[in-house]
Amino acid sequence: MKKLGSLQYAIIALTVITAVIHLGLGLFLGQINPMFVLNGIGYLVLVAALYFIPQLAGQRSLIRWVLMGYTALTIVLYFVLTPNIMSPVGLADKAVELILVILLWLDRKN
Repeated sequence: MKKLGSLQYAIIALTVITAVIHLGLGLFLGQINPMFVLNGIGYLVLVAALYFIPQLAGQRSLIRWVLMGYTALTIVLYFVLTPNIMSPVGLADKAVELILVILLWLDRKN
């Protein structure tokens, strides 16, 4: 497995942050929200596939593009589906996701 650098660690950290936010919103706000839970799980699966599953090392470029698209879709759907788009948690998470997309774009040569 290729050694991870600071860019990859930042991608992992941001992905885990947004996954935890989605899992927290999906599991701990009264009733379970499957959309948030599945979104959080999706982030964790994709970052694991990107950096931690050696058998998928040859597919890293594809997985990176999938994670970028997944994150971009999450951002768009937030503004389409959320009644209160000015939620501080929601906007903070969108900032994390936007930075994640940028870092994934910068990492595309690796």
